[in-house]
Order: sequence, then C-alpha cells, then structure tokens
Amino acid sequence: MDVDTRLLRYFIAVAEEGGLTRAAQRLYVSQPALTKQIKQLEAQLGVLLFTRSRTGMSLTEPGRALAERAPELLAAWNRALRETRHAADRAARVLRVGFLASAANEATQEIVAAFALRRPGWRADMRQASWSNPTAGLADGSVDVALLRVPFPGQDGLRVEVLFSEPRWIALPSSHPLATRDLIPFSELWDEPFVAAPEETGPWRDFWVGADERDGRPVRIGAVADQPDEWLSAIANGYGVALAPESAARYYARPGVTYRPVSGISPTRVGVAWDPADDADPIVQDFVRCCLDSRVSADPSGETRNQ
Repeated sequence: MDVDTRLLRYFIAVAEEGGLTRAAQRLYVSQPALTKQIKQLEAQLGVLLFTRSRTGMSLTEPGRALAERAPELLAAWNRALRETRHAADRAARVLRVGFLASAANEATQEIVAAFALRRPGWRADMRQASWSNPTAGLADGSVDVALLRVPFPGQDGLRVEVLFSEPRWIALPSSHPLATRDLIPFSELWDEPFVAAPEETGPWRDFWVGADERDGRPVRIGAVADQPDEWLSAIANGYGVALAPESAARYYARPGVTYRPVSGISPTRVGVAWDPADDADPIVQDFVRCCLDSRVSADPSGETRNQ
C-alpha cells in the first residue's frame, strides 16, 4: 500500500495539536481541506485514526500506533529527499533561494552579485513563493535558503538573521478620502476593510492586518489575495486597504493605488533564513555571509542605509 507522505505530515500535525484548527494554521491549509485529507488517510489504511468530539480530536489505538512511527518515517523520507535534491543542486552548482514579493529590496541584486563573486561558477536560482507559503519553500525543503519577512510561521524552527527593517505603510484606493493625507494614524484605519493573505497563513496574515495593534478591535476582511497582482487589483477596485512595506511604493506602483505612511504601528523586518541542518553547509553559509555583508538598517528618519 502506498501512502502519500503529505497525508502522514497532516496526520502528525493533527495528532500533536489535538485538533483541526491549530493543525490547519500550522500547515497553512484550510480546515475543510485538512479534514478531507485525514479522512482520505483513514480510508487508505482502513482504520479510524481519531475520535471526534466538541473538545477536539483524540487518537484511537490504531492512531496511537501510527503516531509512534510516523514522525520517524517522515523524518527519514525528508532527509532522503533533501539529500537527493542537495546532490543534484551541487552537481549543477545551483543554490535555490526562496523569496516573497520584493525579497531584500534593492539589496537583492547586490547579494546575488556578491555570491557569484564568492562562488565562481555557481548560480543563485531565485524562486518566488506565494503569500500562502510564508517560508518560501524552506518548510518543505524545496529551497536551500530564503529571504523572508519577519515574523513568519515556522520561524522558531529555522535559523534567521535580520538584515534590515522598514516602516509599514498603507496602500489605499487612490479615491479613498485618506489618500491625500501625509501621515495616517493606524487607529483611523481600524474600521476599514483590509485585503489580507489567506486565513491559513495564521500569524503572517495577522501581522499584515495589524491584528495585535488594534486595542482589541476586530479586523474587517474585504478581500483575500495570495499574489501581489491580486492584492493590487483588490485595492485598486476598492475592496479594501492593506498594510505594506514602505518599499512597496517603489516596487508595486500602480494606477489607482496610493501609498501613505502610517503612525502607531511597528515596522516590518527582512531576514535571511535557512535550516539548522545547513549550519555547516559552505554554500549556504557563503550566501548568508553575502546577505550579512550587505546588511542595512533603518535610521531614525525611517530611511534605509548601509551599515
């Protein structure tokens, strides 16, 4: 019998979290999709793995037996897959670099060029991920290193070095009454509908709607977007406003969308992240060093500068 390793990963998450809601957030999937996958695994094995109740999901005897073995099986498979991909990339002299949106802004080209000088003959293969994948492929091993916005789900299990910070601004429809303001207090935006990342991204979505900086005021969601183009279209069409890095005004300028500074909200940070298993990998660490050498920080005026 062949069982998809994805189903085992989903099973482990539900077993460890004791319920579907937290497991779905951890996996960046919707709760209905996760429920369907668990039922599919039970059907393939021909056993009931969980008993459902209002308080959560408890492992059955067969479920406990699988829970004892599944993490070891999955870890062994992940190691084999990672080593296989690693060998192929090293043979091709390619470093897979995941990133979201504008990556490290203007520093990205400098980092890639520095890596090429440090490792002649090697290529940094830049792979853009959707916002529903906030680790940009690090979580599933599809990239070797990533340039990410901090904080992000799964951060605690990875090595992260912060490179720079920048203010969060607001992107509004150009026709919005606040679009002519020079500076907008975040409190004046609390009742606005927001264009948000998919719900399953959990803490990532919460950060980009300012959920923890609203004095308990609930967030209104006007639209959901998973890519910059969808996000810009939703804003331009008046479905909502959205927090964005200051640099979005340079990278994602579009007719119908206006960016304005916001007060009363913390900045966003960009970091380089990698798996602890690659602490001794010379290629990954050379790329990390190139990132740190080009590190920038925000000065008191909110502008970025090289350190």
